Order: sequence, then structure tokens, then C-alpha cells
Amino acid sequence: MTSQDLIVTPLLLLLVYFGAWFLRPYLSDELTKRYFLPALTVKIIGALAVGLIYQFYYGGGDTFNFYYYGTKHVYAAFQDSLITGFKMLIAHGEYEPDTYRYASRIFWFRDPSSYFVIKVASLFAFFTFNTYSAIAVCFAVFSFTGLWAFYKAFYYFFPALHKQLAFAILFVPSVFFWGSGLLKDTLTLGALGWMVWGVMNLFFAKRKYLISILLVAISAYIIGKVKVYILLSILPALLVWVIWDKRNAIANATLRRLVGPVLLVVGFVFGYVIMQVVVDEKSKYALDNIARTAQITAYDIRYWTGKDAGSGYTLGDLDGTWQSMLTLAPAAINVSLYRPYLWEVRNPIMLLAALESLGMLLFTLWVWYTVGLATMGRIIMAKSEVLFCFSFSLIFAFAVGVSTYNFGSLVRYKIPLIPFYLIALFLIQFYANRPRKSPVRETME
Repeated sequence: MTSQDLIVTPLLLLLVYFGAWFLRPYLSDELTKRYFLPALTVKIIGALAVGLIYQFYYGGGDTFNFYYYGTKHVYAAFQDSLITGFKMLIAHGEYEPDTYRYASRIFWFRDPSSYFVIKVASLFAFFTFNTYSAIAVCFAVFSFTGLWAFYKAFYYFFPALHKQLAFAILFVPSVFFWGSGLLKDTLTLGALGWMVWGVMNLFFAKRKYLISILLVAISAYIIGKVKVYILLSILPALLVWVIWDKRNAIANATLRRLVGPVLLVVGFVFGYVIMQVVVDEKSKYALDNIARTAQITAYDIRYWTGKDAGSGYTLGDLDGTWQSMLTLAPAAINVSLYRPYLWEVRNPIMLLAALESLGMLLFTLWVWYTVGLATMGRIIMAKSEVLFCFSFSLIFAFAVGVSTYNFGSLVRYKIPLIPFYLIALFLIQFYANRPRKSPVRETME
């Protein structure tokens, strides 16, 4: 941290809070306004805390590599020449004579996903005089806007659950901490929230079509650029949400039961086509390559890049085939949702993660106990929004659990699934206990 951080960042925070105070009446109501500023505040605290943790606890890491070995050099290129700086912003890993001086110093210049984060940080650097903490605050604000949109999307249908939804989306510690700093996870989390908001408007609220289409497209672009596997996890879940809602709208119960499987098959075929379009067949995330990618990633994090972290785990042997990967699915989902266990803790960061995972496990068991497994199953299959949340959280839990093999990395990678999983549990409780006349919007009935 430099003296520039102590000058620029407080001034930026004044602007951010003035803007938030001005916009709050337009973005909230009497029930939700109480969460607006606190949610923004914890995001900003999380962004600054990430920098401090990486500086004083880890002694470096991704967030500083993005800045010191990325953003600073792009910003320097702009200071020397606007044309050179612009070339750095549109570069795709190719070295040119007038950019080599800067590009050769960027650690992730030829890594498209990491360099995309550097490009975004460089844009924020223009308005913050290239101040690390101020750039981190900008990332936090972007993430907050997406999560607030996510919150408003579900609040539209479930105003009675404003407290539960606020906790699940805005105030879970790992989500507002790891999803706030100058990191990939911050961009993808914010974009994911905007995507859910856009889909809700397009297919359920049936309003704001133009802005919703635009935001869904931009969000898909950001997620695809940074972490395409999140896009591959959310697209099937979104299709299930929309298709199952249409199925539930069929009045005749017999026809509804007959049509359901057909719609799901159509949805999966449609999802397969979309995934083929989204991911190049030669990409490591193409369907034919995913199992091999999971093996390489898991073993790299476990035995190479994260071998000294003291927080590795293993679920069993991966041989690069779908069969071996699917065999580990239950263990992968379990590790993402409920581990590390307390006896697996090796450092203070793991202790916090273990306590949060324990909380999720106890809450899950409580819902199972109070609602019953049979009732839970009926609600999941009857309510499209519950099926959507569970579908994404379980698909994503499997994806990151089977391909990470390191708790330190997993605690960051899994944050997108946490709000969806908690929302699903809260909705199950709500549907199991609600009176006949419910405050749920008619569009979800």
C-alpha cells in the first residue's frame, strides 16, 4: 500500500457512497433498502481485505500478479502512447514490435482468461490513477451490482423471503470476501447475477426485454472469457428453469407428466447445441476434453501449484475419462458443499472455510429433518425455481470439486454455487410451511 492508496481510494469511496445513497431509492423499496448500503459495504471491505490477506498472509498471489505483472504495464503503455495502450487492450497474446516492451513483462499475457481480467483492471486504472486498492473497490462495486440484481430477481417472486435471500446472496462471508477483490471470481460472480436477472425478466416477469437481452449477452461474454466452465454449468440450469416452468403451466396433470420428460430431453439437446457453439471443439472445455481437463487441473493444483499450501485433498484416481470422473461425483459434490471438515483444518483460512461448510451442512440436515426427504423431492420437482437453483449448485459443485483437489483454491472457486444452494434450501422451507394464501407472485404459481 502506498500514499496514493490513502488519497485516491478514500476519494473514490466518497463518490461510491454518494452514488449509492442517491440511487438507493430507485433500486430498493421499504423492505430491501435496509440491505443496500450494508451489502455494498461488506463488498468493499472484502475487496480491501483480500489485498491485505494476499500481502501480509500469503506474501503475494493472483490479485497482486494481476496488478504488478499486468495492469501496471498496460497503464504504462497508455502513459507513453495512446495507440500502444489501445493495442495492449485489444491484444490476444500476440507480440508486436511496439507492444513487446510492455507485453513481455506481463506474466499472463498469453493466458486469455487472466489477461481479460488485466484488461478490465486497466480500464478502471484510468479513473483511479492506477491505484491498486481503488481498482479493487471498482471490482467490488461491479460484483455488488450483479449480486443486487440477482437479489432483486428472486425478491420479485418471493418478497416474504427478503431476509433469507439477502443473507444467501449478499452476506455469506466467503462470497463477499472472495468475490470482491481484483480477482477472476469477482467478475464472474457479478456477471452471473446480471445473467439471472436478465433471464428472469425475459422469461418470467416479461419486461425490459432490450436491456435484459443486452445484459445476458454481456454477462455470458464476461463469464465465457474468464471462466467458461461457469457458463457451461449455468446454461443447462437456466434451460431447466425455463422449460420446467412451461411444463408446470400445463393445467392437465396427466399431460403435464407426459410432457415433462419430453421437454427435458429437448432442453438437454438444445443445451448440448449451445455448448457446442459456446466452446470450440478443440478447447479444453469441449465435451470430449472435459474429463481430461479435470484430471490435469486437479493434479496440477494438488501436486504442483498448490503442493506447498498444506490444504490438498483427494477424492480418488482420475484417469481422464468420463467414467472415472462421474464415479467421483458424490464425493465431489460433498467436498464442494460441506468440506473441509474441522479436523481437516491446517491454517486460519481453512478454519473459516470449515466453519462455513459446517454451517451449510447443519442447515441442510435441519431442512431435511424438518421438511422430510420425500417432501423435499416433491418440492424440487414441482417448483422450477427450486429445481434451477439445485441444478446449478450441484452441477457446479461436481465440476469444481472433481477438478480442484486443494481446499485453498476450492474455497474461492465454489462461491458461485453458495447463493443458489442456500436459496434452494430457503425456498424448500418456504414451500413446505407456507399458508394456502402465499405472498409468492402469481407468475411463479
